Amino acid sequence: MIDFARLQSQFTTLRSNKVFELFVVAIIISSALLVGAKTYELSPLASSLVIWMDWFITVFFLLEISIRFLGEEHKKDFFKNPWNIFDTLIVTVSLIPIDNTDMALVARLVRVFRVLRMISVIPELRLLLNSLIKAMPQLGYVILLMFIIFYIYAAIGSTLFEDINPVLWGDITISLLTLFRVMTFEDWTDVMYETMEVYKLSWIYYLTFIFFTAFAFLNMVIGIVVNVLEDEHAKIRKQEAIDAHEPTIADLQQQLEEIKVLLKQQVK
Repeated sequence: MIDFARLQSQFTTLRSNKVFELFVVAIIISSALLVGAKTYELSPLASSLVIWMDWFITVFFLLEISIRFLGEEHKKDFFKNPWNIFDTLIVTVSLIPIDNTDMALVARLVRVFRVLRMISVIPELRLLLNSLIKAMPQLGYVILLMFIIFYIYAAIGSTLFEDINPVLWGDITISLLTLFRVMTFEDWTDVMYETMEVYKLSWIYYLTFIFFTAFAFLNMVIGIVVNVLEDEHAKIRKQEAIDAHEPTIADLQQQLEEIKVLLKQQVK
């Protein structure tokens, strides 16, 4: 008779094993390299080898996600994790044999997305992505303000420099693209020197724009992401302390207050 409790315990131990996690990461990297190999012209032997390796990786991913599911104590909780749903969806679609059909392109794209499983396997990558997602509301206001600055400068640039170079400043949409080029420092001095031949002080336009966008706003974005990342790290440390039954600073402060109250009562 099969001991399901013992089997589940073994699966739980296996999926938490560092060697197993490293092996899964190695398979994901191999999957990424395999996708790259398919972009080259391969000999018939190499093509056959790539196909067999692709099926091996697909079967391994199926076994790996089955182990993770069976190792979950509460099976419903497995699908509460969005990454588990993503992994299950990718593995399920990868099993559909559509390589020789009109949907072959979809099959290749799905296999490309298998590389994203690296995020679901490595906790540090999940932390970075979760921090970025949680920072999006704050980043939204920064992006909105940046767009306003972009729009104002694009309108000014299109008005002043349209006659100098219509290709770069012909209308406001083209001006926005030109300003993006300036912000990324892609040959921006060529654009500036061209307008300086007509407007000697146009360098002020470019330097102030670069200061607002490339320096000020970029630092604001980095600061927001770093603050959210620190908050996430603090939550993880607090949760680990709770799981390990270690007293936190708040607990120690509360115990200190209780001791002070007891000492005051004894003095009275």
